[in-house]
Amino acid sequence: MPTLAHPDEGHVLHTLQTTLRVTFGIVPIVAGLDKFTNILTNWEQYLNPLVLRILPLSAVTFMHLVGVVEIIAGALVLAKPRVGAFVVMAWLIAIALQLLVGWMFVDVAVGDLVLSISALTLARLTPITDHTPTR
Repeated sequence: MPTLAHPDEGHVLHTLQTTLRVTFGIVPIVAGLDKFTNILTNWEQYLNPLVLRILPLSAVTFMHLVGVVEIIAGALVLAKPRVGAFVVMAWLIAIALQLLVGWMFVDVAVGDLVLSISALTLARLTPITDHTPTR
């Protein structure tokens, strides 16, 4: 384990980890809940039509299942940030890939890939901050 050059670095690491933990905890929960209300957006528009041809579900039912997964993933980040961050990272990559396969909303796909790197950062920071004293 590398030694921190300055004691304030431990505080900075804890602050960053906490910010990412809260963000990747709350945002998936809010997005998951919105899959049931479509207040933020019509989530079905982001669904690759190929998915509906493969699965015997309606778009609404599929989005409800997605919402449940996102709520669980967000709660997992809050309870177990390292494990939860890896789950959220994988989920964001899966969303981006299904968008890229259909070449739809490529801007959103790229954004989700960038977010997945941020989730990876949370996963990698968590064990460091667990062993780093704060001020």
